[in-house]
Amino acid sequence: MTQTTARAEVQDWRDRILTDPEMILDDRDLMRALIAANERAMGKNIVDLRGIAMERLEARLDRLEDTHRSVIAAAYENLAGTNQINRCVLLLLECDTFAEILDLLDGQLRDILRVACIRLVLEADDEADPAPHAAVSVAPRGFVKGYVAHGRDVPLRTVTLRQCHDAAPEVFGEAADWIRSEALLRLDLGTGGLGAMLAFGSEDPHQFRANQGTELTAFLCGVFERLARRHLA
Repeated sequence: MTQTTARAEVQDWRDRILTDPEMILDDRDLMRALIAANERAMGKNIVDLRGIAMERLEARLDRLEDTHRSVIAAAYENLAGTNQINRCVLLLLECDTFAEILDLLDGQLRDILRVACIRLVLEADDEADPAPHAAVSVAPRGFVKGYVAHGRDVPLRTVTLRQCHDAAPEVFGEAADWIRSEALLRLDLGTGGLGAMLAFGSEDPHQFRANQGTELTAFLCGVFERLARRHLA
């Protein structure tokens, strides 16, 4: 490359930068290189306040970008969750009998919600009562409150999300061995004080956690509760 060609290219770059300075300003790596060159030119005894301010602004920008990505990810996750719950509700509303609802629990609803199993736990005064369906677990009176509260005398929420190492066989049957998180939805079916709940069990220990929101799950619980009352009346 001749000197004339080199000077022409330098002049071309200079003209382009003067015409469109944003091409430099928008490039973070180029700006860092220019600032570093400016600091070397000034020497070590001079503090460049502009450079320090820019570093702080870049750090703040990085944090804002991380927050932005987290908000977008949470929004997509919430939208996906809403779509899942809406699909479940529509399927439940299409059922003509309670048996069809129970079939949904052990089939399509389980697949839509991407859980290992769903069980409807019904308390009964006679523990010998057989379960009317594979998706139903029969438990003695008081079992639901004791299981949700872990035996503590505390107020119970409608929805409890938690990780677990030892899920109850009384709830999930043989699947309890690999359940690592669960969602427990307490139901009031108007059965004379006998408790009931929907239990979702997942092999993923992070699918259900105590710090997650429960609005969508509570809505599904309310829909199921009303439909179950109507069919069992």
